[in-house]
Amino acid sequence: MAPTPRELKPSNSARELFGAEQRRLRSAAGLSLDRMAEIVNYSKSHLHGVEVGERLPLPPLPEKLDATFGTGQLFAGLWEIVQRERVPRRFDHCLALEGRATRIQVYGASIVPGLLQTEAYMRAQFVAAHAEWSEKEVNHEVEKRLSRQERLRGDNTPDFWAIVDESALRRTTGGPTAMREQLTALLTFVDTAHTTVQVMPFSHYSYPLFNGTFILLTLPDSSTAAYAESSTAGEMLDDRATIARSIRDYDRMKACALSPGASARFIEAVLEDHKRCESPPS
Repeated sequence: MAPTPRELKPSNSARELFGAEQRRLRSAAGLSLDRMAEIVNYSKSHLHGVEVGERLPLPPLPEKLDATFGTGQLFAGLWEIVQRERVPRRFDHCLALEGRATRIQVYGASIVPGLLQTEAYMRAQFVAAHAEWSEKEVNHEVEKRLSRQERLRGDNTPDFWAIVDESALRRTTGGPTAMREQLTALLTFVDTAHTTVQVMPFSHYSYPLFNGTFILLTLPDSSTAAYAESSTAGEMLDDRATIARSIRDYDRMKACALSPGASARFIEAVLEDHKRCESPPS
């Protein structure tokens, strides 16, 4: 028996509009959830979750729906809105530009950059920063951040460069197991065809962009956008002179940071430290 769908209100959110449109077009085409699952190669439970507003329509589902129903960019466009919908407004523009960027350069002073975070690590970040959120709200934000990471795995992968401060590696976010998982995952991005990770060790005690998170986005027209965030505020930097200075400062940070090879060895050593911290006393 097919699951009984709950009534969605498309005016409530882009997420509900997406689910309502999927259900409407599927019904108009005379497709059951089972048949739809075969066509788009997604599970029936996932499709049902999208149609009742309980699951995010993670890529490449939007593209597959557009191809199935011949709707052009309808679902792809809705997905772009879904991603931005519940991100704090100060980050909206940055998020939109990130999806178009041909090159992404980030710096994390105290946390691993979002595009490199594991699920357990990002969940711990959200819980710590938003104690008032329900489990459902945390799950929603985790799903959105995981969906952003598809940019590093798709066919149109941007050049990605991250500088991570040693403090982000030392802090046991989410507990020893979660941190070991995070460091292990980080190692896979250190030196690949599309990604580079450098560690900024404590020994370099003073350098530009010391506090917070910083993002540089190179767009298809070769222009650059910049975003800076502290624990209490975030803003897009629009002034051309400020952006030029930020690009120069980021290049100087690259010169100060460890090379990718040395960064990998450094992360491996910190990983061993985390293992020893959890080892029971003999």
